[in-house]
Amino acid sequence: MDTVRDLNALRESVAAFRAAGQRVALVPTMGALHAGHVALIEAAKRPGTKVVASIFVNPTQFGPNEDLSRYPRREMADIRMLNEAGCDLLWLPSVETMYPDGFATTVHVTGVSDGFDGASRPGHFDGVATVVSKLFNQVEPDAAYFGEKDYQQLAVIRRFVADLDFAIDIVGVPTQRDDDGLAMSSRNIYLDDEQRRQAIALPRALGVAARAIVKGEDVGSVLEDAHATLVGAGFTIDYVALADAETLTENPAPDRPRRLLAAARMGSTRLIDNIAIE
Repeated sequence: MDTVRDLNALRESVAAFRAAGQRVALVPTMGALHAGHVALIEAAKRPGTKVVASIFVNPTQFGPNEDLSRYPRREMADIRMLNEAGCDLLWLPSVETMYPDGFATTVHVTGVSDGFDGASRPGHFDGVATVVSKLFNQVEPDAAYFGEKDYQQLAVIRRFVADLDFAIDIVGVPTQRDDDGLAMSSRNIYLDDEQRRQAIALPRALGVAARAIVKGEDVGSVLEDAHATLVGAGFTIDYVALADAETLTENPAPDRPRRLLAAARMGSTRLIDNIAIE
């Protein structure tokens, strides 16, 4: 696997892939990689396709009281993991490359970005949409792969890709989970042993709620029960909600694809999860 830090070198490498008749798949990450990221690489690997991963801890998607300064950075370990996973090229831009002096453009997506994490983390999805747009223009992939754990992020990306006519196939990859059901996340390393044991209440509560909704139980009561369960497990709740899987509007019609979404804090660590309601 080659690693490039210069934009011209990136474009030369991608041009070489194209000249050899290869398609290009992009896996954007913020590093601190785990098995969930490896699953994205594996999903992107196809005959005739070169896989480009990016690692960039994007400052514009962190709020003033969030964890940018302590967000885990493990460059050498990440490079080894990507190499072992069969990634073909790693794009490692600096902050100065992504946001040079005078940078003044923001991509803002309305609708799908307004509630949930958009309400809890003002400006977060502007940062996401802007940096992902830049990565798309830098790499010019045929397809890009994102984990469904960050479901609202995936919805925001799909929206601006459609709206801005990016010729890129956006692929959502199912959430990868530890053996006890907790969704894999770079932030899980912040949890101490006791918090880690308590954290499994999040996927379990969502699973119970999802089964109850499928049975036709009252959605409001089901969500209240899930909220109470999580509070009892030691969580501070940002939201527990049922939303339309495409538009992310709440109170969706039962004949629409739906998504059960939650965000909650265990100590100072914010965890998110979601489950499809079939």
